Amino acid sequence: MSEQNLLIIGGGPGGYTAAFMAADRGMQVTLIDAEDQLGGVCLLRGCIPSKTLLHLAKLISEVKHAGEWGLNFGEPDIDPNRIRDWKNKVTGNLTGGLAQLCKQRGIQRIQGRGIFRDSRSVYVEDQGYFPCDKALIAVGSRPIIPKAWAGLGSRVMDSTGALELEDIPERLLVIGGGYIGLEMGTVYAALGSRVTVVEMTDGLLTGVDRDLVRILQARLKKTFESIHLNTRVGAIEDTGAGLKAMLEGAGETQSAEFDRILVSVGRQPNTSGLGLENTQVKLDDRGFVQADDNGQTADPAIFAIGDVVGGAMLAHKASHEAKRTIDHLTGNAHNSGSPLIPAVVFTDPEIAWCGLSETQAKEQGIEIAIAKFPWGASGRAGTLGRNDGATKLIIDPQTDRILGAGLVGTGVGDLISEAALAIQLKATAKDLAETVHPHPTLSETLMEAAEMYLGRSTHQYKKPR
Repeated sequence: MSEQNLLIIGGGPGGYTAAFMAADRGMQVTLIDAEDQLGGVCLLRGCIPSKTLLHLAKLISEVKHAGEWGLNFGEPDIDPNRIRDWKNKVTGNLTGGLAQLCKQRGIQRIQGRGIFRDSRSVYVEDQGYFPCDKALIAVGSRPIIPKAWAGLGSRVMDSTGALELEDIPERLLVIGGGYIGLEMGTVYAALGSRVTVVEMTDGLLTGVDRDLVRILQARLKKTFESIHLNTRVGAIEDTGAGLKAMLEGAGETQSAEFDRILVSVGRQPNTSGLGLENTQVKLDDRGFVQADDNGQTADPAIFAIGDVVGGAMLAHKASHEAKRTIDHLTGNAHNSGSPLIPAVVFTDPEIAWCGLSETQAKEQGIEIAIAKFPWGASGRAGTLGRNDGATKLIIDPQTDRILGAGLVGTGVGDLISEAALAIQLKATAKDLAETVHPHPTLSETLMEAAEMYLGRSTHQYKKPR
């Protein structure tokens, strides 16, 4: 099994993780990617560049708030060119590292678009045919731009265009209240844009527990110029001076003019043009590859992971699926069952969650207990001037096992992994409460939420159970 030739199409977090692990297991690996740099959307046009800009946005916000504490730095001098250079330097360093790791492992790397000629052969223009014993599809996804708006030029941006930071528009319309729209809206608002967010549903971040979203939304109302819920964007007209958009909601329509528009209404899999019709691979009605828990498609020779198989479109999900699939191909045991995938929205404040949510429990009729610790009682949050947070645990009232967690506040993306580990190890509230946490830290809020459930929190009073 280990001597098989594995051909991987796609050099993102799923593709390169699979390539590296397969090579380490002794497989002969060919990695085909259309980009001249490894890293995929996450590294080149997604996770890393957006978080680089979000870090700068947070710095700007902290500098402004420092005036309340007696530190005045004045208005920031924002240089978009140097910001863009810094962002590109961060991504360049990481892509360079991946290229070196690829070379060290003896992986054959081919630049070009791979097209299946049959289940065991892939063609790359100007490069020729590449035979394989097994193939892995990890080509990711791309932003959706409705056809009605696609011909309006570069002033209508998707997330990729927004990350280029060509300029800082005075007025920016963000269509879509999901995590991409809110993250990029946060960046542009910090850099000086007047940001309007339009969301067609009745709330931001659909599917996330409302009590967590409310804390974020309260801050975003101060950060953004306006947030329109239950609102659709109708016609968009290029007036020459700007883009006039019709905002349709609450039984009325209003027009507003913007310098740029960011469309963040979802993503679609990159499965077209791969030659999958020449294989036995099956797609669903939205174009996603159908694959089982090991990544196995309907074609015995072809596997698929990451965004192309649907589910949470997250880099760490793709990486996990890559490891699981390579374990399967090389005959190594891997944990069965659905993986626990944490999610983070890198706004300010951040929101993070994993496991069972309160919303899911209600939808599925699962009996739960909720323990919540407000950051107003956190010493560390107070020292940071950021009491606008909360830590929430979802607990099985029969066994006291922790089933899920949700956090909102500054830096919670770095806290959620402890909760994920507790859930993975089937820890109870008592286990978490009796784990000594350093003081003063934000991680203490997980311990104190567990103590809240047990009725023995030091910094909040609750009648003992």
